[in-house]
Amino acid sequence: MDAFKQVESFVSVATRGSLSAAARAEGVTPAVIGRRLDALEQRLGVRLLTRSTRRITLSFEGAAFLEDCQRILNDLANAEASVSLGGVKASGHIRVTAPAGFGRMHVAPLLREFLAVNPEVTCTLDLTDRIVDLVNEGIDCAIRIGELADSSLVSIRLADNRRVVVGSPAYLARHPAPRTPDDLAAHNCLSLGQQRGWQFCNEKGETVTVKVTGRLECNDGSVLHDWALAGHGLAWRSLWEVEADLRAGRLVSVLDAFAAATLGIHAVFPQRRHLPLRVRLLIDHLKNHYRRSDYWNP
Repeated sequence: MDAFKQVESFVSVATRGSLSAAARAEGVTPAVIGRRLDALEQRLGVRLLTRSTRRITLSFEGAAFLEDCQRILNDLANAEASVSLGGVKASGHIRVTAPAGFGRMHVAPLLREFLAVNPEVTCTLDLTDRIVDLVNEGIDCAIRIGELADSSLVSIRLADNRRVVVGSPAYLARHPAPRTPDDLAAHNCLSLGQQRGWQFCNEKGETVTVKVTGRLECNDGSVLHDWALAGHGLAWRSLWEVEADLRAGRLVSVLDAFAAATLGIHAVFPQRRHLPLRVRLLIDHLKNHYRRSDYWNP
């Protein structure tokens, strides 16, 4: 039992980045966690972690050992779950992060459904538009939209994301609809502050970025959405956000012939093998809903 607790504490410290975070998760003092790590390293005869007052880093041997320990602990959790009450049963806590707008509309409602059918799972949902450090902040799964820059993370594509330029019928009645992306220079474009620009495909199928200008900027996409609905200008928004408005006629899409290639909506996680059962089931739950033909177009 002592050896097992040492391994559990090692994994907790390595994934959370500090003794204090691991201690809080296990409900013990940092000193207890430190003694378990010392005993584990003494028993193995190798240094697994380098500890300083500011950070904890894995040694080469520690990184290899961590991967094997995570696999063993996850296999054990899945084996216990598979026989609990005669079938697969997820339990434990999940920490999930997602972009604020997408998370409100398309993660939070599905998360409630998931918890309803998995009553022994609890969840913390963090809605933020910043890029979260999954390992150091103890996040089990992140929902991210667009290109994935961090190659050390593992991802599963859940759905496609297409962006469209939209405006209200009232705005387009006052300003002729743009025929090409260059025509946006004559329009009041609602943008996310210091963004790189709006992306389109040219006649050769190449992606081009068009810098836009306008009288209104905001770092909150839902505000841009509201401004577009109110007729204040054109906005470049994701289809998951404006689909219902397009169907209802509250917004009209323009420049569809120049739409850029679709990007992905991904579930991202730090472990390369053997996800905990509760995380795997949550990802499957999201993927199954997003890939239903009637989900985005009810």
